Amino acid sequence: MYDYQAPLRDMQFILSTIAGLDEIAALPHCEEASSDLVSAVLEEAGKFAAGVLAPLNQVGDLQGCRLEDGVVHTPDGWQQAYEQFCDAGWVGLALPQEYGGQGLPKLVSTPVWEMWFSTNMAFAMLPQLNVGQAEALQIAASEEQKQIWLHKVVSGEWGSTMNLTEPQAGSDLAATRTKAVPQADGTYKLFGQKIFISYGEHELTPNIVHLVLARLPDAPAGVKGLSLFIVPKYLLDTEGNPSTRNDVRCISIEHKMGIHGSPTCTLSFGDEGGAIGYLVGQANRGLETMFIMMNEARFGVGVQGVGLAERAYQYALNYARTRVQGRDALTGATRQLIICHPDVQRAILSMRARVMAMRSLLYTAAGWFDLAHHHPEPAVADKYRRYVDLLMPVAKGWCTEVGNEVCDDAIQIFGGMGFVEETGIAQYFRDARIITIYEGTTGIQANDLVGRKILREQGATLSELMAEMQQTQQALALSAKLNNLTGQFQSILDSLQTASDWLLGQDKDHQAQVLAAATPFLYLLGTACGAWQLARLALAAATNKADPAIDTNYAHSLIELTRFYFHTFGVQVAAYAATVKDAGNSLTAFDFTQA
Repeated sequence: MYDYQAPLRDMQFILSTIAGLDEIAALPHCEEASSDLVSAVLEEAGKFAAGVLAPLNQVGDLQGCRLEDGVVHTPDGWQQAYEQFCDAGWVGLALPQEYGGQGLPKLVSTPVWEMWFSTNMAFAMLPQLNVGQAEALQIAASEEQKQIWLHKVVSGEWGSTMNLTEPQAGSDLAATRTKAVPQADGTYKLFGQKIFISYGEHELTPNIVHLVLARLPDAPAGVKGLSLFIVPKYLLDTEGNPSTRNDVRCISIEHKMGIHGSPTCTLSFGDEGGAIGYLVGQANRGLETMFIMMNEARFGVGVQGVGLAERAYQYALNYARTRVQGRDALTGATRQLIICHPDVQRAILSMRARVMAMRSLLYTAAGWFDLAHHHPEPAVADKYRRYVDLLMPVAKGWCTEVGNEVCDDAIQIFGGMGFVEETGIAQYFRDARIITIYEGTTGIQANDLVGRKILREQGATLSELMAEMQQTQQALALSAKLNNLTGQFQSILDSLQTASDWLLGQDKDHQAQVLAAATPFLYLLGTACGAWQLARLALAAATNKADPAIDTNYAHSLIELTRFYFHTFGVQVAAYAATVKDAGNSLTAFDFTQA
């Protein structure tokens, strides 16, 4: 086992240069995010992650959860760690002060969540649900509902869940059958079953606030007929405290490949007369509100990708620095540390380059969230809101796929010992496998990117984003230290333009080819955005933008890391572009009865 070291230098450099911490701190309601405060927050989070969460990670993996008499018991240490987590105010770090949060920008909370996911993803999934639910309730709940539920959710005193999926309706929410029957007192009784509910039942909090999608008796068919309800585990008394058990039960928990410490529950509503629920927002418009929580969750899952990849990279790097194996191919010297072997160096640098590309993109996107929410000029806020919407499938889909790849590469560094559970690296590989699946598979993210985000607006926001990439290209050309990168970066931009033009140029008769190209295009755009962000990082390093006294060796390493990414992954963009343009024809011509 290797101790976790929070990558504070990388985090702080990205925040202070390309992610725009100073600009965010100048926005209304973000003034407290000074560089000194942010440094203190990150340092404390790093200590908590390494000292409290990391030691419990393998405990959760080995013990898992168990269901006894309808109660889910979480692993040893979970309760104490959660109480410490809430007491320190980590749940409400970026949530509104009026409901008990600290109100810091999303740009500040994102690296903190990366640390939680690096050290104990199964644990961190619980407070992550509170953050998403608080965002949804803040926007859609009535003032009375906010006063009743939000303070407890923001503090973490009560747990939260998101209930969408049903046995017959995986990603197809139009097939939702859970029904909500109006009652004379203005409440509703819910009947149905939901599956894959993270932390749907547990003993960590005295109450759990379920957000549930259900269908009213007179609702129209399809997703336009879904309404959203608060369904608490315990109903509240006149003082607002949990009292009577509501008619919602956990009837099973899943036995999973990974995230064993996080209970994945099947919940049954209304087995004994109906689960009492409270309508949130307007009837038949529940999916709109739930998408707020889903968007928050999808961004968070992208952060899980970089968090797990960072931890796997640290494991692999430490192992390579201590494992003695083989001989030096150049000198013939024997008993070499494997970090000395060029192929191991290639693998390690590949891991670091992808981690930094993901981290840079996600932190930049977090800054866009803040600009969208707080910038006083509507046109500027709208621009960054569109950027967030466009790249949300990339943040979720590409970052989770790359996170899986990095965790896979880490096992390869370990060799046979990577296949042995005692070394610990296998857990990160197993845990990472879910992140490409839940909150919408990579294919679903790709269809969303191409269909809803690009084609629906004829590529307008994508063109705007590509214009900003071209500005970075121009800055590279003007840099004496970096102008030799312009050829590679321009090739990346040209391939992105070619693939985008092809997508936008297809008519309705070629929609099958377009959809077949969606996932390759998501990989293409993610890889290109990663190159863009690393180019910006290299520019900052070359100009000592963050600090004139910056360690020159560190600055040089960032420039060479960018160059390595361009040569190793940037060159793949052209191949993705060729796949986007041509592979769909073969797919549509293939007779799948012969598959």
